[in-house]
Amino acid sequence: MQTAVREPEGKTPSFLDLHDPRLYLNRELSSLAFNERVLEEACDPSVPPLERLKFLGIFSSNLDEFFMIRVAGLKQQLVGCVEADALTPGEVLREISQRAHALVARQYAALSGDLLRALERGGLRLLRPHVLSPGLRERAAAYFEREVMPVLTPMAIDPGHPFPHLTNKSLNVVVRFAAQPRLQFGVVPVPQVLPRLVDLAEGGFLLLEELIALNVAQLFPGMTVAGCHACRVTRNWDLDIDEEEAEDLLVTIEREVRKRDRGNAVRLEIAASTDDAVLDELRGELGLEAGDVYRIDGPLDVPALLPAANRLEAKELHEEAFTPVQQGVLEGADLFAALREKDLLLHHPYDSFDAVVAFIDAAADDPDVLAIKQTLYRTGRDSPIVRALQRAAENGKQVTALVELKARMDEEANIVWARALEQSGVHVVYGLIGIKTHCKIAMVVRRESGRLRRYVHLGTGNYNTQTARAYADLSFLTSREEFAADAARLFNLVTSSSRPRGWSRFMVSPLHMRGALLELIEREARHAAQGQPARIAVKVNALVDPEVIRALYRASQAGVRIDLLVRGICCLRPGLPGVSERIRVISIVDRFLEHARCFYFEAGGRQEVWLSSADWMPRNFQRRVEVAFPVEDPRLKARIIEEVLQLSLADDVKARRLRPDGAWERLPTQSALRSQERLLAAARKTAAAEESEMRLLEPLALGTPRAARRRRRP
Repeated sequence: MQTAVREPEGKTPSFLDLHDPRLYLNRELSSLAFNERVLEEACDPSVPPLERLKFLGIFSSNLDEFFMIRVAGLKQQLVGCVEADALTPGEVLREISQRAHALVARQYAALSGDLLRALERGGLRLLRPHVLSPGLRERAAAYFEREVMPVLTPMAIDPGHPFPHLTNKSLNVVVRFAAQPRLQFGVVPVPQVLPRLVDLAEGGFLLLEELIALNVAQLFPGMTVAGCHACRVTRNWDLDIDEEEAEDLLVTIEREVRKRDRGNAVRLEIAASTDDAVLDELRGELGLEAGDVYRIDGPLDVPALLPAANRLEAKELHEEAFTPVQQGVLEGADLFAALREKDLLLHHPYDSFDAVVAFIDAAADDPDVLAIKQTLYRTGRDSPIVRALQRAAENGKQVTALVELKARMDEEANIVWARALEQSGVHVVYGLIGIKTHCKIAMVVRRESGRLRRYVHLGTGNYNTQTARAYADLSFLTSREEFAADAARLFNLVTSSSRPRGWSRFMVSPLHMRGALLELIEREARHAAQGQPARIAVKVNALVDPEVIRALYRASQAGVRIDLLVRGICCLRPGLPGVSERIRVISIVDRFLEHARCFYFEAGGRQEVWLSSADWMPRNFQRRVEVAFPVEDPRLKARIIEEVLQLSLADDVKARRLRPDGAWERLPTQSALRSQERLLAAARKTAAAEESEMRLLEPLALGTPRAARRRRRP
């Protein structure tokens, strides 16, 4: 779309108003476009079958959250007709419906095509009820009576039994009866406590909902069943909490979590064969429009297939396994001595997250450690880090854990962790009113030679050992006093609401991060205007903030070359004449979720590199406690530039480029460089020979030319 103002011949087109809404892509549609890129990986025949199934599961989970939060929010905006970018909520919802229906059709076409055949060859065969042999029918019936029927609660719908509440994302079998004037429908909730796939031996599996439908007559004796149809409802899942009025935040969130299952329905997934009578009944009860109904030709809730599929052992179904590199300097007892010598950088999952766990573990057991302070946002199940904090408190250390109760989708788990930590003697705090604490930071205070010394871990990802194997993130460990002083100020901010007088190294939201970043962007623009080298390269998960986007537009107009690695949502339009023709936006979707946030500025040849927990979104700048920090060690700075920025920008296998109209396109393959595979190869070689000096890539001109660098593990 051409939106530049025409200028006299020979002059560069320019925009009169960078606030023009046509300069910004819609956030919701950009989010849906990211999920389309995930779906493309599931449709790629070069990806191993089990990985393709995982991408289908990720696509489904992403779409669930998209409807539960974003679509639900848009439906609430319809009452006030709030505009989003150049589109109204109604226009966005119509566009979402059209695109989402097409994407779901592609998802199930991919599943029912060669993917299921490949899984069947590997030992996972989905059986359909109408083709079961007499022997398998008998086996299925016996399993139903023994393992399933005692758990079921069949519910008839008549004047004395109103339509039951279908909980969010629950699977249900809707039954239609024939020749019953007062009893036309029934519902059987599919228990989540039972395996979704029923193993009928010899690699044959039957979906639990189809097993129930096959034996539904036993649940409604004396009734004539005219049809059974599986369905799944998605509801508004956001919490509405007034923190100013909450006397006890933990109790308030606990209460709201229990209530959220009553949210309004926003989507209905139902078997494609469902007859109109059942569909009309469900739509009426749920208050849904025709466009909110998704007819599914295949198993509902694709992620539920993964547990059985993951047990398949055929090598051709999987990606090649790898062992993360263990940082030898962190395996021994004296890791604090190592951190006194130099800063350490870990690039997960290529570098093992065990090193971060070892840092907290060592602090918990070291008699010289006096205190540990740490933020916890998403920790996962059975977290070794949480156990270490409990052990530290039980060992008599002063332990403070800031648990973010409002971490979306993890509220219930974090409530459990908070109570468990408190029982162990940990001082648990919940941060600032109305603001989420999203930064990832831990500080250890240790007595050494008669004085106190502090050690700090800062990360771009969560303290979660499960996701650390699947997310590409960065960890930074240091004993530098400037970082430790800022870490102490940050913890004082979130535990006592005291505003520090200043910061030595950190940029902190919601205090000054946006302003500091705007100044760094504007500094590059000034350098470009003065004819000096000017360059910006940024890696984030999302770019939404209008002020930052306008600053990037102005920098591009001034002559700054800008590369943006944006995994997910991007509201900036690259390549607009007179506005953003010097801006390139790349997204990589591959085996690991690109999750690190990294900011590069040429800085007049000094080459500044910052790492952060924050995406460039209004919520991260205004409604979250976030941290960005500089990497000052030249070795580590060079490694980040090479591994995180250069490799990603050179990827022409898994990278897509954003066009000005908001569509994404594959890059032309020239060098066939796949950045994650290159890093995996380096990790495998380093694991085999720690002194490996494998060359990753010829350095790109991110800044002033330098001699070629070889990758060394610090």
